[in-house]
Amino acid sequence: MLYFLQQLLNGLHSGALYALLAFGYVLTNGVLKRTNLAYGPIFAFAGQVLIIIAVFGWNVLWLTLPATVALGILLAFLYAALTASLLARSVYIPLALSSPNAIVVATLGVAIVLMELARIAADTRDLWLPPILAAPVMFLPSGRFPVTLTVIQVIDCVLAVAVIVLAGSALSRSQFGRSWRAVSDDPAAAAMCGVDVRRVFQAAVVGGALLAALAGSMAALYYGNISFGSGMVYGLKVLFVTAAGSYRDPSRAAAGAACFGIAESLWTGYFPIEWRDAWMFAFLAALLVLTRTGREDDRATA
Repeated sequence: MLYFLQQLLNGLHSGALYALLAFGYVLTNGVLKRTNLAYGPIFAFAGQVLIIIAVFGWNVLWLTLPATVALGILLAFLYAALTASLLARSVYIPLALSSPNAIVVATLGVAIVLMELARIAADTRDLWLPPILAAPVMFLPSGRFPVTLTVIQVIDCVLAVAVIVLAGSALSRSQFGRSWRAVSDDPAAAAMCGVDVRRVFQAAVVGGALLAALAGSMAALYYGNISFGSGMVYGLKVLFVTAAGSYRDPSRAAAGAACFGIAESLWTGYFPIEWRDAWMFAFLAALLVLTRTGREDDRATA
């Protein structure tokens, strides 16, 4: 039982990362309406920028560890926002208006560019951060098997929940949220009602990228390293989770992604980790088929 509780708590941290990514992905997909293969790479790119800048600040600028980490986080968010703004203005909006299906290919090209930029900046080396806030926090004391999380895991979980709750509340009550829903439903009709579709489009893409940057920063600080491959895997999982759940409600997608993270952690604790991704993707594919079939049956009945 104690082992199960430990895996459950570990899953809360993984679920926090997935929840942030799912919320941001749905925010972007609501206006994009096409598969965005660059979203996971932006998550990894932000984490890699944090690590590269932190190592540079420590080795070259001789900053203290808190200062160099803070600088890395700041630039990770800045680069993510600039990248998303450039993509929205120069790639997504023109393609959405002229050839929406080309967005899939374009985002794949963006993913490759981001991967190469990070590789060149790191000089094709793996850079690692030291353990940060790794002191254990006791949740269930036991001499045989204490149930714990580290300080950084607790901070990440609390921060992710706070950001998702605040973002969900703002999206449901603000003018931007109403405009986002209008553009997601029908951009042409929204424009006829006076909504600045381009502005909403760009704000949604940048907002999604900032949430990806937050998740990337959290992952980089916790794991100490983040590879581009892991960014692609995270992005594909979030794509499947949101496809099976909801493309229209970011908060609902975040809740489903958190449950997926917990399930993934439980698999890791009880089954061979080599088969984890294969089985989790199979589960998501089966869930996607079942949910799509149910929706089609409901439409046919109606």
